[in-house]
Amino acid sequence: MAKKQTRRTFLKRTFGSFLTVLGLSSGGYLYAHRIEPSLLDIQEQQIKHPLIPKSFEGIKIAQFSDTHLGFQYNLTLFKKLAAKINDLHPDIILFTGDLMDEPNKYTEMNQLVPILETLHAPLGKYCIFGNHDHGGYGSEIYRNIMETTNFIVLLNESIPIKLNDGSSIYLLGIDDAMLGNPDLPLALKKVPNNRFTLLLSHAPDLAESALQYPIHWQLSGHSHGGQVKIPFIGPLVMPPFAQKYPEGLYTIGDENPLTLYVNRGIGTTRLPFRFMAKPELTIFTLRSVES
Repeated sequence: MAKKQTRRTFLKRTFGSFLTVLGLSSGGYLYAHRIEPSLLDIQEQQIKHPLIPKSFEGIKIAQFSDTHLGFQYNLTLFKKLAAKINDLHPDIILFTGDLMDEPNKYTEMNQLVPILETLHAPLGKYCIFGNHDHGGYGSEIYRNIMETTNFIVLLNESIPIKLNDGSSIYLLGIDDAMLGNPDLPLALKKVPNNRFTLLLSHAPDLAESALQYPIHWQLSGHSHGGQVKIPFIGPLVMPPFAQKYPEGLYTIGDENPLTLYVNRGIGTTRLPFRFMAKPELTIFTLRSVES
């Protein structure tokens, strides 16, 4: 697995990024602080693999991540996001961690729960822990909110997603790499051979470890796409376990490769800015292909 970094190191780098942001023009500052964080980029991707049963052809999955409610992102924006997700009629909804920025200090639980309850997906709603979901003694707060709103919390475990004809794929979820204890062998323990496996890992860089197992796709968040990207320099805010794969689609490995997709997330953290890293909602369509 990737080497852990201290929180102090991360904060030092974040502070350096903050100084860079302050160097932007006033117009750039306004855009990065007020405009881009409220925008929404809807990305569409196809998940193709020979082990996806033909009956799953066209199944739609919506992934959202890293809302960080309570820092900059608010419930008004979150309600609009939920409406947009429902308008797209996904069959499956996935949340890949960091719901609240500081769970133990968040004061709007009563308004948050009804919004999460409105999200509808006939084949289920699933989620995993991010580092902020564990932070501030928030683990049980997060779990209770998600389970109350009919999300299935996957913590180093798997679940089959089945259709009426008996065909299935397997969804896996592991714990966060920074503040949790991810365990891939435990998550795979009940997965039969020769089934399509889709892994949810908040930390994208754990794909290096997932490559050693029979895992076909991985969906992650955590990186915020760098949150602030400077032309010719690239992303500035690179948290631990999101430094090698900051955003988008990757193919990892040559023999039996793993496909990784890293969602840029919705909210912000540490710094209330996004620049060239718009908030993202990703829609995946499953495709069955010949071997």
